[in-house]
Amino acid sequence: MSKAYQKYKPSGVEWLGDVPEHWVVASLRHLFIIKAGGDLKEDFYSEEKTALHIYPIYTNSIKSDEAYGYTSRAFFKANSITVTGRGEIGYAVYRDHEFDAIIRLLVLTPKNSTPCKYYAYFINTMLEFFGGSTAVSQLSTEQISPYKVFSPPLSEQQAIAAFLDRETGRIDALIAKKQRLLELLAEQRTALISRAVTRGLDASVKLKPSGVEWLGDVPEHWEVKRLKNAFTIFNGSTPESSKEEYWDGDIVWFTPEDLGNNNKKIISDSRRKITKEGYSSIGAKIVPPKSIIISTRAPIGHLAVASVSSCTNQGCRSLVTKNGYSADFYYYYLFSSKNNLNAIGKGTTFIELGTQGLGSYSVPFPPLHEQQAIAAFLDSETAKIDALSAKVTTVIERLKEYRTALISSAVTGKIDVREAV
Repeated sequence: MSKAYQKYKPSGVEWLGDVPEHWVVASLRHLFIIKAGGDLKEDFYSEEKTALHIYPIYTNSIKSDEAYGYTSRAFFKANSITVTGRGEIGYAVYRDHEFDAIIRLLVLTPKNSTPCKYYAYFINTMLEFFGGSTAVSQLSTEQISPYKVFSPPLSEQQAIAAFLDRETGRIDALIAKKQRLLELLAEQRTALISRAVTRGLDASVKLKPSGVEWLGDVPEHWEVKRLKNAFTIFNGSTPESSKEEYWDGDIVWFTPEDLGNNNKKIISDSRRKITKEGYSSIGAKIVPPKSIIISTRAPIGHLAVASVSSCTNQGCRSLVTKNGYSADFYYYYLFSSKNNLNAIGKGTTFIELGTQGLGSYSVPFPPLHEQQAIAAFLDSETAKIDALSAKVTTVIERLKEYRTALISSAVTGKIDVREAV
């Protein structure tokens, strides 16, 4: 277990706190030559990602394009740090080889050519950057230059970097395993749903061809019909945005965004609501609870079962069951059909699944008691998988928190890792 240093002193930077007595505090401009990357041919971009950052860092590989007579050159030297200057600003990557950088990256090259990986860890964990006042958040060379960092002796920088490489590597490997487990659980959940809604719960039942290529065989006593035979489909609409009297009422009004942000079968509220006046202006339909709400553009296939009376915007459609059919069963069936629903969408500006296409979609018709039994089975089994996924997600979040805390403790001298390397 790493211990603290023996003596500390005030760093002079309030939010950085105390620093080991023999460390110094310096501005980035005193330690680095700071330049912005340049515009490069987009064909040569390559992506670099880590387990903890889903957004890409673009750099240009050293390649040549014989067809265009173009050869890229590595403009920046190895042992540099790139920092994102646009978008999600402030993400630092240590570069151990020569590279090019597009204009959205700031390049920090140490003035004395000493190894600088320690500072990449420090920047990522300790510095919070604020971009300019433009629409796109930006960080310029001038803005980053005065930021203060702790600067230990070189031998300690190298010891800290080596320690963090090893320990974060272990943590990242564990996170990757947990994330793979989440993927497997998601695959298991999807397969479970798909099998139950197309084959039923009795593995011994005789099957017959459904007549639909992607649906395959179904139980012999099931029928296959069109979705419109089980549901009445209602379109949505949007009140005029400039009329304040149409908004902030008490009528639930779902959008694809609401469905996309909802990770459960049931949905009970919308981000925005409309008034009675707003509802009257659009000529839409308020549908009863237990209706299926499905997004049919931007994107297609987000869905949930509404627990309240509601209407939607034009990006969604509401499905109201006929003849007592189980909305829960068809929720699961449509959940398993997202890829097929997207495949039958049409459009040039954006892909949309119209009322006719949705209504003509082939669906199985088990007897009602089987629909209810399948839905109850899937409610129970998916709840178990979801609970396990939630536990795994919590473990991942705690590992990420531990990773951040470990880096912070090491780069600020809260722990002395020299003997741990």
